Amino acid sequence: MLKGLRLLFLFLTGAIHAQYTDQINSNRPGVSIGAFAVGKGIVQFEAGFEFRKYKHQAYNNSTLNGSIGFLSARWGFLSERLELTYQGAFMFDKLTNKVSSQDIVNKRKGFLQNFLGIKFLIFDPFKKEEKTNVYSWKANNGFKIKHLIPAVSLTAGGNFMFGESHPYPYGDVFDLLYRPHFYQNLGVPPEKEPFFSLRGVLATQSHFFRTWVFVTNFILDRYLTEQTAKSYILTLTHTFHPLWSVYLENEGMFSMRYNDQIFRTGAAYLFSDDIQIEGSIGVNTNTRPSANFFNLGISYRLNFHKDFISAAEIEYKESKKEEKELKKTMKKNNKAERKRARKAKRL
Repeated sequence: MLKGLRLLFLFLTGAIHAQYTDQINSNRPGVSIGAFAVGKGIVQFEAGFEFRKYKHQAYNNSTLNGSIGFLSARWGFLSERLELTYQGAFMFDKLTNKVSSQDIVNKRKGFLQNFLGIKFLIFDPFKKEEKTNVYSWKANNGFKIKHLIPAVSLTAGGNFMFGESHPYPYGDVFDLLYRPHFYQNLGVPPEKEPFFSLRGVLATQSHFFRTWVFVTNFILDRYLTEQTAKSYILTLTHTFHPLWSVYLENEGMFSMRYNDQIFRTGAAYLFSDDIQIEGSIGVNTNTRPSANFFNLGISYRLNFHKDFISAAEIEYKESKKEEKELKKTMKKNNKAERKRARKAKRL
């Protein structure tokens, strides 16, 4: 049992140099998450502010104008493979109900998301760094089939919904119109999302042509509830300048209540090694409701990372130190022996 625990610890704490990067590696500006953790000893914050505008044809073109604050906190701990992550979203909105003869305006606020989970890197194809070919630019920058082999990670955790009631059960911003007040008069209770549900994300990440990154997410959300949702996210990012990158993203959402396709695009600027700022826009394909998005954000990291030294490297350094000390001792002994020999000759 002790041996098994020891092997498990070594497996979890085995270092992978590809995790840590000299420059910040943010999940923003898109909504997908990369396969890699931030790196052991890294504390990273990713925040954004988004304006959303909805119109719902099924409810006589009722509208919703909302502002959402996003915050993600990421901490690489114990191993380069592991990351503790929090994702939160809080919304303020004004819902204009046009179903009745007279418009009814409702101002609301509440959480859209509170997620706490752990990411674990399952497979890393970049574990062994490629050597630079000093004789061939093509060899270093050309396309290789093995670059399509993705890194794979799993993020698992729980959704937490605080408070007795909140205006956006299961993320539905039009729930007030979906279950109007006269439903309550008929004895139909208002929708209420459970305090806790499970969420899992399988993420892959491929790098090719040195400046392109392709990320996929396959998500199972609100598991253990009556409104389990499935979704996918595809994100393609291109770095066209050492400080600038652009991205395209497609998100598909499928649930009992709502199906949609969302497309986003945007750009990010590397302000410093530890700060990234970005902006993005988005639109969906559904008309129930139709939506437009505009997002600005910033990512910042606190870098407490220390380079990992393997047991083999430590043993090698110690052996070199011992070898150096041995040579020093031998040299000292030889010097003393020669001194004694010269003294003996004089006698």
